[in-house]
Amino acid sequence: MIFSMTGYAIAIQETPHGSFTLEIRSVNNRYLDVQFRLPDDFRKQEPAMRELLATQLSRGKVECRLNFSPSTQAESDQQLDNALLEKLLLLQRTIKTHHPAAPSLTVAEILKWPGMLGNDHSPIEESGEIGIALLQTALEDLKAARIREGDKLKAILLERLNQIRQLLIAASPRIPTLIAAFEEKLRTRLEEILGTQEDERIHQEISLFAGKIDVDEELSRLQAHLDEVERILNKGGSVGKRLDFMMQELHREANTIGSKSVDLEISRISMELKVIIEQMREQVQNIE
Repeated sequence: MIFSMTGYAIAIQETPHGSFTLEIRSVNNRYLDVQFRLPDDFRKQEPAMRELLATQLSRGKVECRLNFSPSTQAESDQQLDNALLEKLLLLQRTIKTHHPAAPSLTVAEILKWPGMLGNDHSPIEESGEIGIALLQTALEDLKAARIREGDKLKAILLERLNQIRQLLIAASPRIPTLIAAFEEKLRTRLEEILGTQEDERIHQEISLFAGKIDVDEELSRLQAHLDEVERILNKGGSVGKRLDFMMQELHREANTIGSKSVDLEISRISMELKVIIEQMREQVQNIE
């Protein structure tokens, strides 16, 4: 299988305290780059979550976001501890007596004070290893999405390989035709200028011309590279970096063919090759 680096998944878990939602999305990247957005009470689970993610993915920029929405019932059950509030305010007045410039507690700070709402434990903290469980579920969906996208990329790349092969078939007969046309033109010119045809000189000139425009070696290497790309695609796995290297090799050969061209059709074929290879390279950037 071919794995895309692009994907999205979401996992939701309902608890008596509220709803936990974990979203994970990934895009292409040269290496594995993981970013977490977690509630403070989940920070202690981050190392384990990061390790789990690293065992499942090898490349991509991955963002993992966990949100908690308290249930209406949980919020209504919260009761303000009036005794603790009075004690806290008394301590504040005492401090201000000695330090008048000290800032006063805000309402948000008072409500977050341990035990102020009758529970010293965060509902998130009481939920144990739910972050790990949600991540495992989301990762399975993410991998499935990346496989589906990878199948599409593979089909696109195989189609591009066939297009390149068709161009190579069109290019192969052009060189002998060009050499034959050059020989005929040379014989005619010599006949016009010298009144005779010097076979030895014609042979030398044809050899030089053929050496300059001969792209058989480049065409052969291109065909070998195409076979290797197809083999890599069929093998599957984490092949993105290998395919990226092969795109460079394909482009190098296509560029050489263009530089040797003395024929408009060969020049056109070279340009078409480079366009298709660039399209392939863009797709390959999304493969793990």
